[in-house]
Amino acid sequence: MGSKERFYVDIMAVHPEVTGSLFMIIPKYPDGETSRFIVDCGLFQEREYSKLNEDFPFDASKIEFCLITHNHVDHTGRLPLLFKKGFRGNIYSTSATATMAPLALYDSYKVLKDVSKRNYVNELYSQADVSNTIKLFKGCPFSETIQLNNRIQATFFKNGHLIGAALILVQISYPGYEDINLLFTGDYNKNNMFFDVPELPTWVRELPIIVIQESTYGTMDSTEMSKTFDDNIIRCTSNEGTAISMVFSLGRAQEILYVLKCMQEDGRLSKEIPIYFDGKLAHQYTNLYLKGDLGINDQMKNFLPENLEMVDRGSRKEVLESLATKIIVTTSGMGTYGPAQLYIPEYISRKNCLILFTGYTAEGTLGNRLKSTEKGDVVNIGSIIRKKNADVVYTTEFSAHAKADEMIEFLKGFSDLKLVLVNHGEKETKLQFAKRVVKEVDPKMVGIMDREYFFRVNRYGLIRQMSTKFD
Repeated sequence: MGSKERFYVDIMAVHPEVTGSLFMIIPKYPDGETSRFIVDCGLFQEREYSKLNEDFPFDASKIEFCLITHNHVDHTGRLPLLFKKGFRGNIYSTSATATMAPLALYDSYKVLKDVSKRNYVNELYSQADVSNTIKLFKGCPFSETIQLNNRIQATFFKNGHLIGAALILVQISYPGYEDINLLFTGDYNKNNMFFDVPELPTWVRELPIIVIQESTYGTMDSTEMSKTFDDNIIRCTSNEGTAISMVFSLGRAQEILYVLKCMQEDGRLSKEIPIYFDGKLAHQYTNLYLKGDLGINDQMKNFLPENLEMVDRGSRKEVLESLATKIIVTTSGMGTYGPAQLYIPEYISRKNCLILFTGYTAEGTLGNRLKSTEKGDVVNIGSIIRKKNADVVYTTEFSAHAKADEMIEFLKGFSDLKLVLVNHGEKETKLQFAKRVVKEVDPKMVGIMDREYFFRVNRYGLIRQMSTKFD
């Protein structure tokens, strides 16, 4: 092996497409030593990959530490399973993510527990596993380099995807060799309405660097996005209907509430129309937005609309049965869990109802099934069969993911881009985005990540790709 190849890093993705994000990183040093760490440890939400939630294709007890890009279940949801399987290292995230993670992990546990009961299978992990996992979190400030061991350091940079979300720069060193620099974008966005997102520092953009880039909306440009949410809400409520907005508990829920507030203030939405906000986890996150120290801009601290009512189990029945004009903001964002499982069966057959999905709906989720069901046809919701009479619409205008042109712009900001590894997208989307990166950015090399191959890299970029031999 040549001298350049005596110090290298193997990078492999354990997730085939969008959800279940997990990267296994194995640095190998000239002295024969080897490290192992992971970036993210998410839950698979596509039905096709649900069996992958049950185990890992590696020995969890040999993982030295874990880095977390942000607090969404498809990036954190299997951390308790990692602990159950023997992991005892530190979990490094931003301070805001460390604050919010316990809420997400306990909620995810409750959901998975209910699913296991319905399917007559063992729980994926226990509540004790969740509690022990939370103890491993180490909150890190933005832009401050953290020494993870004597050869690896990480720096978290602010990312517009979500409160607490980070781009993570990992720098791996060995005496006598130049550093290997890896930048994990996580789910990337350049803006966020709740906080300012600075550009990456010049010293980062000038590094010889390998970027592991998400591609969720890799076939859509920002110019293709149409803003339809306001008009749909106004049209429905003007016709004395009920508008139900499906939201993710963290980020999307708070954003939609703020948009409704702005519509009220502009006079486009009557303050007399009641707005009902349902979802225990969404309530908890909203309380943190209002009262916590999450780095939210002062002018955004008051984002709640007027005539807003928090809904719980005790008041939900009245909302479900009401025929009055109203707006309901509820979880889950893909419709598969949470109060959505009660609202959708109740309202899907009402002709004066609008069900509005405000984010990505993975294959196999209820939201995705409703998308492919024609109006007037029947749809199964669990064991309930209903006719789809309601209007069901989808909008990408609130997407917390950058679009293809924005990701291309981001990649062009690096002056010494050795390799781009495209991941976190549907198969065809990854391929199309990778081709665009080759044409418009022209880095030294572009690879597409899935479970079939891993990439061996060094300071100069790609050495070779090899089969992962995962099942």
